[in-house]
Amino acid sequence: MLRIRRARPFLIGAFIILVLLYHVSQNSDWELSQSALYLPKKAPADSANKDSLNVEYQPPQPPKPLPTSHVVGIAPQRPTSVAQEKQTTSTQPAPKKETAIRIPQLKTSNEVPGGFGLPTPAPTVGKAHDHSAEESHVAVKLPDRPVPETNDDGSKLHGGKDEAEPTSTKEHWQKPSEWFPVPKESIIKLPTGKPKPIPTVQFNFGEESPEAKEKRLARLNKVRAEAQRAWSGYKKYAWGHDELTPVTKESKDPFCGWAATLVDSLDTLWIMGLKEEFDEAVEYVKELDFTYSAYRSEIPVFETTIRYLGGFLGAYDVSGGEKTKTGYKILLDKAVELAEVLMSVFDTPNRMPILYYNWHPAFNGNPKRASTSAGMAELGTLSMEFTRLAQLTGENKYYDAVARITDALEDLQNREDGTALPGIFPEHIDASGCNRTAQAASSSDNLSDAARQQVDDATDVDEEPQGYTAGMTDQDIQNGKDPLNFNGVTKRELNRRTPPPHYSIPKQQIPPWKGVKNQGPPHNAQGMPANWDCVPQGLVAGGWGSESYSMGGSQDSAYEYFPKQYLLLGGLEDKYRTMHEKVSAAVKKYLLFRPMAPGNPDILFSAKVTSPDHTDQKLSYEWEVTHLTCFLGGMFGLGGKIFGSPEDVEIGRKLADGCAWAYEVMPSGIMPEYSMVLPCAKADDCQWNKTAWYNAIDTDAAWRDEQLKQWEVNHAEWVQEVKMLKKEYAEAEAAAKVRSEEEAKRKAAEEEEEKANRPVLSNNSPYTPAPAAVVNTAPKDPHPQGLNPGVHQGMPQEVDYHLTKRRFPEDDKIEVATKVNKIEDELDLNNNIAGHEQQYQQQKPMLELHLPPEPEKPLSHEEYVQDRIESLNIPPGFVSLNDKRYILRPEAIESVFYYYRITGSPVWQDKGWRMFESVIAATRTDVAHSAIDNVATTTSSTKKDEDGREEKQLPKPGHFTDSMESFWLAETLKYFYLLFAEPDVVSLDEWVFNTEAHPFRRPS
Repeated sequence: MLRIRRARPFLIGAFIILVLLYHVSQNSDWELSQSALYLPKKAPADSANKDSLNVEYQPPQPPKPLPTSHVVGIAPQRPTSVAQEKQTTSTQPAPKKETAIRIPQLKTSNEVPGGFGLPTPAPTVGKAHDHSAEESHVAVKLPDRPVPETNDDGSKLHGGKDEAEPTSTKEHWQKPSEWFPVPKESIIKLPTGKPKPIPTVQFNFGEESPEAKEKRLARLNKVRAEAQRAWSGYKKYAWGHDELTPVTKESKDPFCGWAATLVDSLDTLWIMGLKEEFDEAVEYVKELDFTYSAYRSEIPVFETTIRYLGGFLGAYDVSGGEKTKTGYKILLDKAVELAEVLMSVFDTPNRMPILYYNWHPAFNGNPKRASTSAGMAELGTLSMEFTRLAQLTGENKYYDAVARITDALEDLQNREDGTALPGIFPEHIDASGCNRTAQAASSSDNLSDAARQQVDDATDVDEEPQGYTAGMTDQDIQNGKDPLNFNGVTKRELNRRTPPPHYSIPKQQIPPWKGVKNQGPPHNAQGMPANWDCVPQGLVAGGWGSESYSMGGSQDSAYEYFPKQYLLLGGLEDKYRTMHEKVSAAVKKYLLFRPMAPGNPDILFSAKVTSPDHTDQKLSYEWEVTHLTCFLGGMFGLGGKIFGSPEDVEIGRKLADGCAWAYEVMPSGIMPEYSMVLPCAKADDCQWNKTAWYNAIDTDAAWRDEQLKQWEVNHAEWVQEVKMLKKEYAEAEAAAKVRSEEEAKRKAAEEEEEKANRPVLSNNSPYTPAPAAVVNTAPKDPHPQGLNPGVHQGMPQEVDYHLTKRRFPEDDKIEVATKVNKIEDELDLNNNIAGHEQQYQQQKPMLELHLPPEPEKPLSHEEYVQDRIESLNIPPGFVSLNDKRYILRPEAIESVFYYYRITGSPVWQDKGWRMFESVIAATRTDVAHSAIDNVATTTSSTKKDEDGREEKQLPKPGHFTDSMESFWLAETLKYFYLLFAEPDVVSLDEWVFNTEAHPFRRPS
C-alpha cells in the first residue's frame, strides 16, 4: 500500500504525458493545414465571376507604394505572373488538401499595395458591400490579425498560430479605411482670391554705417560658428537620430527616430548659407520611412507636425522647392508622405484629432475618439502646417482637417459661458464630442436580436416606461437639432459619417467592424465599443474641478497661430483676426501684470489664473515668469502691427523687455524655466518695496515672529533653570569636597598609626606587608645553574641575601625580602597627606552637572529671507525659482528678434547679444551645447575675453543635463542669427514662422 502511494505521482505524470501524446498525434497534420490557408494558390477558373458580385465599395487610392520588402502586418504582393507564382509556391511544402475549410477572400486594399484591408471595409454614404456570397479557394497570407474562428457558413475553423515564416520582424503602418469619412461635398476648401492688403510689419531700415555693419557681421559670424559646431556634433555622434546627447556623445530618439534634429534644422542650414550641409541632409531625408518606428508605439502628433512636417515645408519654401536648378521636390514629397500618416488621426466622429496616435495595425484599424483632456496647444497648433501643405499641393482635405478644429474653437470662444475667462481657453479641452453625463439617445438599431424581438412583441413601442426622460430622437436630428452644428453641416449630414447611436446598416450587409478581432474593450450589439454611444457635444473644458488659464505651457502656441494663420491665408479668413482680438482683450483684462523690482522697470509678464467654478468670480493667481510665455511679446507685436493696434505693439514691447530683464538679473545671465515674482498693485504706480518683497518670499512672517517671541520666553526660563541647577551643583560639590578632605585626613591618620606599629628590617627601612606571597613552584635544585654561591634558591640575583634577618618563619622571610624595595618605590609610602587626598580624589568619581538643552533659536522673518536669498541665489524681485533649468529654449530671443525687426532699434540687438554670450558660456560642451539644470549658480573661476574683460562665470560641468533638443538649431540659433542678419533675410512682410520657427512664404 505504501509503495502504491509513493508511485502515485509518477502514475499521474505518465497519464498526462499519454494524453498529450494522443492530442499531438490527432493534430499532426495541423501545420500543413495551416500552411494551406496562407500559401498563395492559383486563382480558380471561375475567379472572373467575382465581377458579378455586389461590390460597390471602392477604397481610396494609395498615396505611394511602400517598399517591396515584406514585413509583419503587410501581406506579400500577389504574383504578377505564372512563373513568379510557381517560384513562390515551390519554396513551400505541398499542403494537404483541406476540403472542409474555406475562408472568405480578403479584398486587396488599394491603399497599401500588397496589403489587405478588413474583410468588410467601412461603408461610404449610400453604398453597401455584401460579402455574404463572396468566397474563394485562394489561400492568402493574412495581415497581423487573429485568424477567424468560424467560416461564413458557421462551421468551425481550425485555430492556431500562423506558423508561416515572416520575412521581417518589423511592423509597418498601414493606411486604414476611414470609419467617419467626410463627403467630398462637405470638405472645407481653402479660401481663394487675391490676398487682402495687410499693413507692413518690419521697420523701414535705412542705410547702415560701416561701424555698425562691422559689429553686426562679427556677431553674425559667431552665431553661425556655434550653429556649425552644434551641427557637426550631431553629424558625428547622432546622425540619423532625433537628438544628440552632447556630454556623453551619444544619441536618443524621443520623436520616433526619424532624425528630428536633421529635419528640424534644414531651413536653418539654408538660411545660414551652409549649402553643403543642407544637400547632405536632404540626401538622408530620402531614406526616411514614416510607416515604421522602432522607438515609439505612439506618434506625438503635435511635435511631429511642428518639427517634421513644418521642417519639410519650411525647407521647401526657403530653398525655392522645384523652382531651383537643383530641385528639392523630395522635401514636399516627404511632407505628403508624413501627412498621409497623420491624416488618420482626424478619423473620429467629430473630426477632432487623436493627439497620440498608435500607428500599429492591430490598433490603427479600430474606431477612435479624441481625448477628453487634450492639451490646448496640441489641439490648436496644427493649422499652419496643414494649411501650407494644402496650398502647395492643392489638396483641400489637409485644410479641411484643421479648419474644423478652428471652427470648434471659434464655437467654444463665442458660446455663452463657454469658458471661465471669455476669449481664452482652458489648459485642457474635452475634444471627444461626447457628453457622458447626459442621457444617451437610444435607437432600436443598437439592440441585440433578442432585445429587438422584445420590442417587436410589445403592444406599444412608443410608450416609454414611467419616469423615463427621452433624449434626442431621430426626428430631432433630422430636423437639424445639433449641438455640433459646425461649418453649416447639420446633424443629419454628420450621421452619414458618424457611428451609432443612429447608424443604420442594411441587413444583408456585414457591419464593417465585424469579421475581425479588434483589440480593445467589449463591444455592443453593432460591434462598436460598448461605451461608444453618447449625446454629442462641442468642445468643453476638460478634466474635473478647477480650470487653468495662461499663455504658458500646454496653451501658448494655439494663440500664436491665430494672427499667423491670418497672414498665411492672405487675410481672406476673418475669423482668425476676430479670434486673436478676443484673445488679446482677455489677456489684457485677466493675465497681464507688472512685477515689482529694483529700478522700477516698466515691463510686463502674463500670470496663470485658476477658476474653481467655471466663472471669473473666484479666480486665484500665480504670478509666474516662464520661458515658454516669452513668445507673447512677439505675438502682441505681430498682431498689433497687422491689425492696426499701437496699444498691442507697446504691450508686446514691455513683454519682450520683461524676458530680457529676466535674463540679465540672473547670476548666469539666463532666465530659468519657471519662477515667481511679486506683482505691483497698480501697473502705472509701481515702486520697489523691500519689505513687501520679503513678505512675498516668506508668507509665514507673522507665524515666524510668534515663534521667535515664544523662544524668548522659553530661553529666559531656561537661563533661570540653569542658574538654579548650577547653584545646587556648586553647593553639592563643596559638601563633597569637605567630606573628601575629612576622609583623606582619616586615612592619613590610620596610615601613620599603622606605620608606627610596623617591624623594622635590618636596614632600618619601614616594613610593609607584601600584597601576596609568590609561591615558587619550580623544582628545587641545590645548585641551580647561573646562581652565585650563597644566594638562596628562588631569590633574584640582584637582591642581597644578607639584607634580611631571621625574624620570621623561614617560609615568609625570603619572599618578603625580595619585594621590599619594589613595594616601597611603587607605593611611595613616604608621601604626605596631600598625596593621599589627590589619590582619593582620582579614585572617587566627581559629581556630574546635567543641564537641560538650550532652546534653539528660530530664524526671524528677516533672517529666514536672507538665508533663502543667499542659499538659492534669488535675484531681487523674484520670489522663488521653481524650475532653475535652461533647456536651450528660443522664446525670449524670438520676441527680441521680432522687436528689432518691428522697431529697428539696435538696443534689441545689444540685448540679444548679451543673451547669446551668456547662453553659449553656460551651455558649450566639447562637441556642441547642452541644457543645464541650474541658472542660479556659477563657479568661482572667471574667464577673460579677447579684450581682457572678465566674462560671466561658467556653470560647473556637472550642471549639464546632456540634452540638446532639436529646437536649439531649428529656433534658438536661427533667431539669434536673424537678429544680426540683414533685415530682408526672411522678412516678416514676406514670411510667417510656425511655432518651430519654420518660415512659410506668405501669399502675394
